[in-house]
Amino acid sequence: MNYFVKLGLVLLIITAIASGILAFVNDLTKEQIEKNKADAQEEARQEVLPKAVRFEEKKITLPAKEKEANPLKKQEETGPREFVYFAGYNSEDELAGYTFVASKYGYSSEVKTMVGVGNDLKVLKIKVIEQAETPGLGANAATDAFQDIFNGKSQNQLKVTKDGGEIESLTGATITSRAVTGSIAEGLKVLSETVSGEEK
Repeated sequence: MNYFVKLGLVLLIITAIASGILAFVNDLTKEQIEKNKADAQEEARQEVLPKAVRFEEKKITLPAKEKEANPLKKQEETGPREFVYFAGYNSEDELAGYTFVASKYGYSSEVKTMVGVGNDLKVLKIKVIEQAETPGLGANAATDAFQDIFNGKSQNQLKVTKDGGEIESLTGATITSRAVTGSIAEGLKVLSETVSGEEK
């Protein structure tokens, strides 16, 4: 009996030490991880809107999403949402376009895409910056061949061909294709309404 009590205490001590070390390492690296993410986003922002030399962050609050009608589906938070976008300015301090991160759940992960659009709100370039989709299928959303399809597209063209749009789905990855396309279309809709409101 004493043997099992001692064994339990040893395991408890080991677990406590391991948890303490993990917490310490997490605190130590958290700031650097956040900085790396911010740097990666800045680099992607520059890539999708190359004419811009500086970016000005803007935020707007969106109304809460309606609850999913199907109770069997996962319910998202229904509180107010924030839409963050950046206005990019060229070397003469003229507006060169906008960037924003589009995000939607695909087949097995959240797919995040950096989007660059011109003053006419047509897509200039996109870059998938975060995804964990199926290798060889949905993960191909990060390839130039797929991303280049979006160049020059406007909001009303952003549907996969199976849904009547102009974006050719990835082979065997329609769900991922819809996630990328749909998230960009939704972001463009919000941006369009926001920019139109600013101009009035």
